[in-house]
This record gives sequence, structure tokens and C-alpha cells, in this order.
Amino acid sequence: MSDITIRNMEVMDVDQVMEVEKASFATPWTTDIFYQEIVDNQYAHYYVIEWNGKIAGYAGTWVVLEDAQVTNIAIMPELRGKKLGEKLFQYMLYQVKLNGARRLSLEVRESNLPAQRLYRKFGLVPGGIRKNYYTDNQEDAIVMWVNIL
Repeated sequence: MSDITIRNMEVMDVDQVMEVEKASFATPWTTDIFYQEIVDNQYAHYYVIEWNGKIAGYAGTWVVLEDAQVTNIAIMPELRGKKLGEKLFQYMLYQVKLNGARRLSLEVRESNLPAQRLYRKFGLVPGGIRKNYYTDNQEDAIVMWVNIL
């Protein structure tokens, strides 16, 4: 595979991250939300994956005590299927463990089977349903979690 780098997200990355965000989600976060997460949220940890020198995706978590919550993860649509999401998720999982997390949870659209398959590779299992979780179409979210060893 080509040149891949995974690193902490910085304020200067937000414009490229917004390209990924807008291409990936029906109700994208705003630039201000990303700035707030990076600058002001002491619990937030965000990472970018670069492919050939350009941001191809990003992931974010909140780590509070022993619990980590994935806030979002996205790869540019045209770069999906190249294992970038898998590499990014693996890196993020390692980082939350370093930050003291013992459990990781996330919500995923019921219809997003590729993402569910990815999360299962890392041991996440369904733990519940959040009814009408997504505001764009009231789709249910599956809550998935894993104990980090």
C-alpha cells in the first residue's frame, strides 16, 4: 500500500477533515465542533490517517476514566475498501488503551453493515439499540462495545 501515516489531529487539519465529514455524513459536524473538540475538550482524542500526504479519514473518541466512546470515524468514500478504516480503528483502539480505557463503545447505523463487520473484527459486540438515534432519517443505532484487555 502507498504511504500511510496516522497521527493526532491538529487545528490545521480541520479543513481537510471537513471534506471527509461532508462526503461521509448526511448531517455533518461543523468546523466549530471540530475546533471545540480539539482545543477545549480535555476528554477528546482525534486522529487523522493520511494517504499519500492527504487526509483520507479521521476518527475521534472521548476517554473518561476507564470508558472510551467513539464519537465518529470516517474515510473518504473513494478510498473505502483499502483497509484504511481498519488501520485507523486499530490505532485508535491502541491509543484509548494507552489513555486508560478498559471499555470501548460506539453507535453504528443499523444499515451500515460494512462498519459493523469492521467493528466485529476488533471484538465489538451488539449491546443494545438506540431507537430513532439518527436525526436525518430516524434510523436506529446499534450500540456495540468491547472490553479492552
